[in-house]
Amino acid sequence: MRLIFMGSPDFAVPALHALINAGHEVVAVYTQPPRPAGRGKTLRRQPVHEAADKLSIPVRTPIYLRNNEEELAFFQNLKADAAIVAAYGLLLPEAVLNAPKLGCLNIHASLLPRWRGASPIQSAIRAGDRETGVCIMQMDKGLDTGAVLLRGATAITQNDTANSLHDRLATLGAELIVRALVERPTAIPQDDSKSCYAPKLERTDGRIDWSRSAQEIDQQIRAFTPWPGNFTLIGEDTYRIGAVTILPAADIPAPHGDTAHHPGTILDDQLSIACGSGWVRIEKIQKPGRAMMDAAAFLRGAHIEKGTRLG
Repeated sequence: MRLIFMGSPDFAVPALHALINAGHEVVAVYTQPPRPAGRGKTLRRQPVHEAADKLSIPVRTPIYLRNNEEELAFFQNLKADAAIVAAYGLLLPEAVLNAPKLGCLNIHASLLPRWRGASPIQSAIRAGDRETGVCIMQMDKGLDTGAVLLRGATAITQNDTANSLHDRLATLGAELIVRALVERPTAIPQDDSKSCYAPKLERTDGRIDWSRSAQEIDQQIRAFTPWPGNFTLIGEDTYRIGAVTILPAADIPAPHGDTAHHPGTILDDQLSIACGSGWVRIEKIQKPGRAMMDAAAFLRGAHIEKGTRLG
């Protein structure tokens, strides 16, 4: 088929390669413009842009598509059979959605209608879902509301982070989009009453609320690894938390005096922390200006008093 590919981050790269390997003709790639990155704020191209260049595919980087008549005309003149969309980052106006013969097919990283929106992978882990997956969706003008052509599921394990789950879902999405173009399955409408919203994440979302349960805190930390990361305050300093272990009650020291089990209290010299219900032990921690490290290595060079309250 003659295809347009629209995607930006690492998640979309396996799908682009899979389409090329399946023999499809990708006539253009649309991706987000280069963004400032790193300490020097030098412009960095999107992963899909880099992949397209290596494949010698023309790349378009419009800042917007809505009311962009020049770009719409170019898009229409490509006369594509379909556009494949994977975490592109721009809303597609109706004229773009309708331009290809078969419309626009989206590779969405959730089992729709669950987790519509910008952060479906993180939202599934944070909510404690036991499984998630990828849907190939026929796009319409709504936010992830289109009918579903294919779906594939994967379990969410107790060790999964957003990073590990992202990689599995990217591979699954690549497999499913190739199948969808071959099989042309019937699109099944979503049940809107079962939808959940997965919002765009900000750095501030990573602050740990120790009044939540140990299970919820563990889920948040795994969900927000690597982005937006998780942090807490110790005194006036911000420490990043990379991993925790949920502790059984038998491993918790008995409370006494000022070290009572108030949420956020350090209970021992191994960074065991009281939560709103239950307890966790910090396994990875990052001191300001230092790299993330195992808690044991951190404690060899730092001492935090039992009874200290994290905020």
